[in-house]
Amino acid sequence: MSMKKGTKQFGHFIIHEVKEMVSMGTTQREIAEHFGLKDKFVIKELLKRNRRKERYAAAGIIAKPKGRPRKNEISSDQNKDNEIKKLKMEVELKL
Repeated sequence: MSMKKGTKQFGHFIIHEVKEMVSMGTTQREIAEHFGLKDKFVIKELLKRNRRKERYAAAGIIAKPKGRPRKNEISSDQNKDNEIKKLKMEVELKL
């Protein structure tokens, strides 16, 4: 298991440890220093991205990947269902 900084996989490997450190009261700056990261904003964005993924998973929404579409793209019906769920969630948040 190689952990390279600057790759998407790095966050995947450390997110559980970061969450545990946050729950123990460690600051984001201290966590970044522990992992040898540039600054606390890397940890802040990692946590923000993880919260968004958890919120979408709880609502049953499959996040669309960014960038060029994959060859095995999900069906248009699933896209419509995901869009409807996402819009309903946004409307609930605004109320």
